[in-house]
Amino acid sequence: MKIEALREALHNGLVHVTGHADEEANADGLSLDEIYASLRSGEIVEDYPADSPYPSCLVSGASPQGDPVHSVWAYNRHTGFAVLITVYRPDPGRWYDDYRTRR
Repeated sequence: MKIEALREALHNGLVHVTGHADEEANADGLSLDEIYASLRSGEIVEDYPADSPYPSCLVSGASPQGDPVHSVWAYNRHTGFAVLITVYRPDPGRWYDDYRTRR
């Protein structure tokens, strides 16, 4: 998956936020603006091409305040929609300082 496809979907308003992602965002105090900013600034650090019903990936980015944000996105190439599956503030105990590599 290419991050440009996710960014284009975001730019075109073709984003679906799952209930789970909404719950996790609220639990971690993340707004959609922060999540979307992290997609714009981030990079794909893990790719899950076999996920169903659509391939997905883990994006590591930063909020406008510079805080690390991880989000999992699926992409439907037929409709151009991106789906925010989950989002969280990464645990420093599980990730190296770059937040792109697992310990």
